[in-house]
Amino acid sequence: MRATPETRDRVVDAARVLSIVVVTLWHWTLSVTYRNADGVLVMSNPIDAVPGGWLATWVLQIMPVFFLVGGYANLAGWQRTQANKDPAGRFVTDRLRRLSVPTAVWAGVWLAGELIAAALPGPHRWMWQWFPGYLTPLWFLGVYGLLIVAVPVTASLHARHAVGTLAALVVLIAVGSVLGRGVGLEWADWVTLALVWLFCHQLGYAWRTWNPGRRPLVQRLAVTGAGLLALIVLTVFAGYPRSMVGTVGDTESNIFPTNAAIAALAVFQLGLLALITPATARLLRHPRVWKPVVALNLVAITVFLWHMTAYVVTVWIYEGLGHTLLAEPTAQWWEQRWFWLPAPLAVLVALVAVFAPVEFKVRRRGRRSAGGK
Repeated sequence: MRATPETRDRVVDAARVLSIVVVTLWHWTLSVTYRNADGVLVMSNPIDAVPGGWLATWVLQIMPVFFLVGGYANLAGWQRTQANKDPAGRFVTDRLRRLSVPTAVWAGVWLAGELIAAALPGPHRWMWQWFPGYLTPLWFLGVYGLLIVAVPVTASLHARHAVGTLAALVVLIAVGSVLGRGVGLEWADWVTLALVWLFCHQLGYAWRTWNPGRRPLVQRLAVTGAGLLALIVLTVFAGYPRSMVGTVGDTESNIFPTNAAIAALAVFQLGLLALITPATARLLRHPRVWKPVVALNLVAITVFLWHMTAYVVTVWIYEGLGHTLLAEPTAQWWEQRWFWLPAPLAVLVALVAVFAPVEFKVRRRGRRSAGGK
């Protein structure tokens, strides 16, 4: 920990850890997981059953922070690549390897298990048939991989026209929203999805370049206020759902396909991060706080990939002991929330112990290919 350079923004590392922790805990403790009439595991959010619960999603829908951190980290890596005069292809290859190798191991283990199960006597249903929600979070990896490939172009655009690029993306998202939600062109919704995550990634570039957390309070409040105002306009006057996650009964979701509300949420959350930076940076200088952040960052991809496996294993054990998964967020369901943190956590710790070395090895190889810099 003592080797952490003074120039490192520890808040960025903490934001990455926060993202992983929130996603994991949300899936484990705040998802109503049950079996439908066909025996398929279904996951829904209880937000609609909590008065004002949608407001919590403006903070706890943490996927924009993933891309903000990703943009920050990718720009830092790109700047090192340029300083070392390394080829752009090496940067892209190394970054994709960090993502793809642990993912390939995860997919290989699951596929092997599926093939073994399919070879056994009796009927067999594939994972995407009995628990389709298990695969849903992995869309992040595909989108993020495409953004990595685009870094040489998007980072260059940021270096030359940072404000102009962000403004152009805002205009394109607005046009895509009109064509998709207004005119009804379905393809425009999917183009908007890509533009929104590209916008979030570019905001991560701005986070690194402009360092909003070190700006005067009035500027940090301005960023937060701009994002909040945009969210209010979109959800109150433009008809976008108030919840930033899909909820039971909603005919539209802000997150899939991703729309302009998530772009506004990214600005709001960047403002919140900027507001808490001074106090958080001081807190992170304490070794007892900083060490867990470093440790979790080292296994971030492993935790993201395997946390749902830990959850599934816990569900199997829970049902194997004769318990039934509740389909509604009743009082009994809330009383059971204490179990759904320590139980899957114990399974995840075991999985991380087995598979984290893959992530370590890939990271060390990337450092060697960069000449140890």
